[in-house]
Amino acid sequence: MSGQSLTDRIAAAQHSMTGSAISKAVCKATTHEVSGPKKKHLDYLIHCTNEMNVSIPHLADTLLERTASNSWIVVFKALITTHHLMMYGNERLMQYLASRNTLFNLNNFLDKAALQGYNMSTFIRRYSRYLNEKAMSYRLAAVDFTKMKRGAEGVMRTMNTEKLIKTLPIIQNQLDALLDFQPNSNELTNGVINTAFMLLFKDSIRLFAAYNEGVINMLGRLISNEVRDVFMA
Repeated sequence: MSGQSLTDRIAAAQHSMTGSAISKAVCKATTHEVSGPKKKHLDYLIHCTNEMNVSIPHLADTLLERTASNSWIVVFKALITTHHLMMYGNERLMQYLASRNTLFNLNNFLDKAALQGYNMSTFIRRYSRYLNEKAMSYRLAAVDFTKMKRGAEGVMRTMNTEKLIKTLPIIQNQLDALLDFQPNSNELTNGVINTAFMLLFKDSIRLFAAYNEGVINMLGRLISNEVRDVFMA
């Protein structure tokens, strides 16, 4: 348990006594240790999302509760854990998060305990906005753009014009929120923000691919319509 604070150890012990394995795993994934959540805890939580007897609302609410902490480390790691589960967990977690009226309310978050807290708080606010937008995108389109089938037979390449007009702005909004994270290389100073950055980088590649395929599809349909109009003239 090296690197964990006394608060982390007490919280883990409390969850052990109450028999809440999920709460204990969330607590261990979001300790005060300045590093990304440990793989074994993330893997366990992913496993939980695939178990039908596990309450997804309880899991999600436990993560949200951790964002009420005053510590930038705990809050940042709670966001990372949520993002990781969005990416690799069962889709029913994303469905639940997207169904909530509010997800993360961290627009005013500020850890004043140390200089690093001030610096990292900016990225926590930006990161939470992106995750809110990611959930909103799913709510509006009923699909995770980072997981959809790509290529010639993919979703965006076969989508009709009417749906493209509605969908492309949703992807654009999610991309805008992601790109707003904007850390400089000299701001990637610890394992927590580095972990968040890598998850965002993976999302960005998939979002750009989805958006580009949608644009290619739209241009192809416009050109086809123009050619058809020429022959019908």
